[in-house]
Amino acid sequence: MLLQFLTSEQQSRNQYVQNEISRLEAQIKDIANLKAEIESLKSRQRAVEDLQTDRNTPVQLLNDLARLSPEGVYLTAIRQDNKVVTISGIAQTNERVSEFLRNVSRNSEWLEKPDLIEVKLANVSTNSRDQRRLLDFSMKVSIKAPPRETASGASAPQKG
Repeated sequence: MLLQFLTSEQQSRNQYVQNEISRLEAQIKDIANLKAEIESLKSRQRAVEDLQTDRNTPVQLLNDLARLSPEGVYLTAIRQDNKVVTISGIAQTNERVSEFLRNVSRNSEWLEKPDLIEVKLANVSTNSRDQRRLLDFSMKVSIKAPPRETASGASAPQKG
């Protein structure tokens, strides 16, 4: 009878432990689900922040190009592929193209790594008699990733 009592007590303890284990397993599963949801929300938040940052990029790009283009350089095409921008234009002299490259490499907050692809001679007619010899050029530049602090304050009006 004592053995039967001890066996019964041990079985009830085992049952209690099994119940607690299953309850803890359910909690662990809930915690894992919550962690997955948190990661999903963080990834969405990063995506929204990246979109918020990228929406100002075209404006900053055009502002920089207008500011950095020296007199005598005329841009004819701008194409962006991810973070690389291909710029085509016409310049009066080689020195103007060089000055434009220097300006982009030294003075730009949004552009970096200018790479001149080609410069070729182009004859442009302004009227039926006057033909000018200009240079047709193309170059590639990379868009810098703006710092996070700048991205959040990018919509604030800037002095200038």
